[in-house]
Amino acid sequence: MTEFWRRLLRTPQGLLGCAIVGLVLVAVVAGGWLTPYGASDMQALARYKAPSAQHWLGTDQYGRDILSRLLAGARSTVVMAVVATVVGTLGGAVLGTGSAYLGGRADEFIMRTVDAVMAIPSLLLALLVVSLLGSNAANALLAISIAFVPSMARISRSVALTVRKQDYVSAAVARGEGAGYIVWREMLPNVAAPIVVEMTIRVSFAVMLFATLSFLGLGAQPPAPDWGLMVSEARQFLHRSPWILVWPSAAIAITAIGFNLLGDGLRDALNPRT
Repeated sequence: MTEFWRRLLRTPQGLLGCAIVGLVLVAVVAGGWLTPYGASDMQALARYKAPSAQHWLGTDQYGRDILSRLLAGARSTVVMAVVATVVGTLGGAVLGTGSAYLGGRADEFIMRTVDAVMAIPSLLLALLVVSLLGSNAANALLAISIAFVPSMARISRSVALTVRKQDYVSAAVARGEGAGYIVWREMLPNVAAPIVVEMTIRVSFAVMLFATLSFLGLGAQPPAPDWGLMVSEARQFLHRSPWILVWPSAAIAITAIGFNLLGDGLRDALNPRT
């Protein structure tokens, strides 16, 4: 484990990614204690205040402290993005690995179905699911999870096809183990490395998808301190207080960049050639 961290932190992208994601995780875990004001505290006399010693990032159209809302919104935005990515990755990994193990007509049927679903862009698929289920944060989480399953199934299958030929899988088949045991206990643990790397990168896409759904009014609903919702509400006040729009947009961009860099660092650290 020590050698793994040494390899991860040795690369610039791994070091920078760990630093950014670490700061984001601090905001997620301790954001509730770090907020100088309540996320929903309105101050009628403090509307559109510029960044100052009292309000480090300024205030919005209702006099709410932007820094407090960003810290509070990190918990919902980032946690839901991570949960959606984990659920979608796990579903795709099981589907792709099972398809690789079954082979034949079952594999052909599953993969052609996956290809058909992949023809629909992730955002459009998420919009369709949310439109069917209703506009709220829980349905947005489910929609993004479903949108991630097909691509993760394709990636998992490509790795699992190589694992399927290994001796330990053949030994499990010879012992008479069932398909479920072989997929879960023999194949999935050995395709985990590339899946973890892809999952880390997908978190950044999940953050942006959540922000997009909230921006369109299909995710978190007011007065939730969701970053995408904050951007949506700030559009009409851009001419008066540009910082209302700039800070949540920067939070989304920095978080996405951090997880992308971390994914690149993990890819290099887990690469057997290095």
